[in-house]
Amino acid sequence: MNKVTFKIDLCKGCGLCVNACPKKIVLLDDKQINAKGYHPACVLEMEKCIGCAMCATMCPDLVIIVEKGDK
Repeated sequence: MNKVTFKIDLCKGCGLCVNACPKKIVLLDDKQINAKGYHPACVLEMEKCIGCAMCATMCPDLVIIVEKGDK
């Protein structure tokens, strides 16, 4: 399974990754606030991730790490 991780405290909640995700599984976590005072990005359903890394490509702060798993 593919894995997406976020450096939560560095995320500024810009939402570029949310718009870039073709599967629409990345969202801003409205239940959490990071050290900077923003709602950080998270993945809703990790099992639906295709590992395309579009979210990481769009992130201006390089807070997203995408790891491709075995099929």
